[in-house]
Amino acid sequence: MAMPPRIVFAGSPEFALPSLAALIDLGHAPVAVLTQPDRPAGRGRHLAASPVKARALALGLPVLQPPTLKDPAGLDLVRGLAPDLLVVVAYGLILPAAVLAIPARGAVNVHASLLPRFRGASPVEAAILAGDAETGVSIMALDAGLDTGPVYTLRRLAIGPAETAAELEARLAVLGAGALAEALPGILAGSLVPTPQPAAGATYAGRIAKDAGRLDWHRPAVELARQVRAYNPWPVAETLLDGERLRCWHATPLAGNEAGAAPGQVVATGPAGVDVQTGDGRLRLTAVQLPGRQRIPAADFARGRAVLGRRLGGSGT
Repeated sequence: MAMPPRIVFAGSPEFALPSLAALIDLGHAPVAVLTQPDRPAGRGRHLAASPVKARALALGLPVLQPPTLKDPAGLDLVRGLAPDLLVVVAYGLILPAAVLAIPARGAVNVHASLLPRFRGASPVEAAILAGDAETGVSIMALDAGLDTGPVYTLRRLAIGPAETAAELEARLAVLGAGALAEALPGILAGSLVPTPQPAAGATYAGRIAKDAGRLDWHRPAVELARQVRAYNPWPVAETLLDGERLRCWHATPLAGNEAGAAPGQVVATGPAGVDVQTGDGRLRLTAVQLPGRQRIPAADFARGRAVLGRRLGGSGT
């Protein structure tokens, strides 16, 4: 009887959980799970396990948390696992070519974009910011480049007009797990051959800066609304009101400009929210949050604070 394939799973955030579950459902429980070291989290900055670590421990799977795989110790760790295949889903650490060369069937990655569009660390946010009508997942063979490996299969998904990054990422995680499950038998058998990515259309979505959510009210409302959606749940779109940070969790673009209003000026408040003039159109804020406070409907915020006619943003915004 043929020995079952030795699969090592590498992943860290919630996005990776459906793919881990898919492997187990297929009868390919990983011989080990690689995940990032515990990180400080929350207001107390206590060390917290990654979602993948927590799930793997609950399933009784061996968990390894090397700080890097770029040194001899990391290489020896992977080599000692003797993997036939390495399945990588949002692991968050660089996999050097020496590590990728260890598994007999190489390394396969679940990437949340239609490659070669939006290679890199933030493809979900980038698709929303760009106003794309659709995105998807790519099951690809990892190589030494940044998401440049050949692709086994693509699955497409329409982006909802009001969908946040959190909502879209959750749907893509499920889509990616299904695509992985479908492709895995052919990958293990060597019968499914990946196709090189085309050179045309390649774009890069880098890591998101913590201050990327600052709203520039001179930009059009449709772009600001995408920014609010893309940066929910992190780093969250924000503006300033009287020098105090105001986080903007949900917003809707509205056509038309308020005569005489400057960008950033609150032009209307009511049960539907708080309308702010932009460089083109108005942005209706519907859920906001002050530092140290709970997220609340923008209408409730406006009832408790006189904001009509006030201008949001710092100098020049």
